[in-house]
Amino acid sequence: GQGALLLARPEETHHPFYALAPAWSLVPLVILATAATIIASQAVIAGAFSLTRQAIQLGYLPRLRVVHTSASEQGQIYIPQVNWFLMLAALALVVGFQTSSKLAAAYGVAVTTTMTIATVLFYVVARERWHWSRLQAGSLAAIFLIADLSFFGANISKITHGAWFPLAVGLVIYAMMSTWNKGRAILAGKLYAHNPPLEQFIEDIKAQPPIRVPGKAVYLAGRTDTTPPALLHNLKHNRMLHAEIAILTVVVGDTPRVPREEKVEVTPLDDVIYRVTARYGFMEEPNVPHVLALAREKGLAFELDEVTFILGRERLLPDRRPLMPVWRESLFAFVSHNTVGPTAYFGIPPDQVVEIGAQIEI
Repeated sequence: GQGALLLARPEETHHPFYALAPAWSLVPLVILATAATIIASQAVIAGAFSLTRQAIQLGYLPRLRVVHTSASEQGQIYIPQVNWFLMLAALALVVGFQTSSKLAAAYGVAVTTTMTIATVLFYVVARERWHWSRLQAGSLAAIFLIADLSFFGANISKITHGAWFPLAVGLVIYAMMSTWNKGRAILAGKLYAHNPPLEQFIEDIKAQPPIRVPGKAVYLAGRTDTTPPALLHNLKHNRMLHAEIAILTVVVGDTPRVPREEKVEVTPLDDVIYRVTARYGFMEEPNVPHVLALAREKGLAFELDEVTFILGRERLLPDRRPLMPVWRESLFAFVSHNTVGPTAYFGIPPDQVVEIGAQIEI
């Protein structure tokens, strides 16, 4: 409609949307547009919270405090840090662009880039998950790309007029997400590089039994097949183990939710050591007390109030041969220092937690 109007009346380029309606309807139309903007902004804010939590669960963002605002709806969440970021970004946009006409260039690039990325992701999903042939997936994606790239190319010329902003924001967020993901992989490699498999560790303590103290301990582990670093450090420095031990690994999959009956698996490794694997979907909130409750249904007699949770805490040091550029190492160290700890994130009672620290060079 606006395109047709401009072809007939080119002088209306300053406000083609409002020129579509008669002069008497200008005020009602402004009210309607304002209401639509408020509704759309609420959808954007809620979507930002949801996508952030899913990125955290998939390991692409650090742990952040997630506040559940509804007792009945699991998806109703609020993330304070994201809310502050959105507010500051909105203020920066208003101060920097000053007029809606200048902001339109940034908006156009943001929308058309999103459309293009969605088409590329459709091709990936069609190939990897639906097992379509290259011809099937590529033909359909090409049809969408013709339109997407046409719109994108028409807007990319406005980079100097404000279109650089969404591209810069996307680049910054991508840099942070990729740095966090790679940094966690490097850190895990350093932590577990020399740790023996769980089966070998159990054989070693059977051959040379350590002192056993009364009580039950739960060790959080990032991998299911390797001895947790905190368990090795505890045995090395304190020279003792609890009478019963559960090694808990929380695995977040690429499905939205995991059925209750498949969420927890308990595997006895010997008479007093158990491996507990908890599986969550990326739209779910991992909760250790809930895991223990489900594990008791599978035969693990660990009551929450009688358990000591032993966690590892890493202090990052610069390596003389870094595996990432220095700026990425600095970013990863800063984010790691300010992330929410596992105690708060997994809902563990803080008065039942013992942390064992280690210094890691990355």
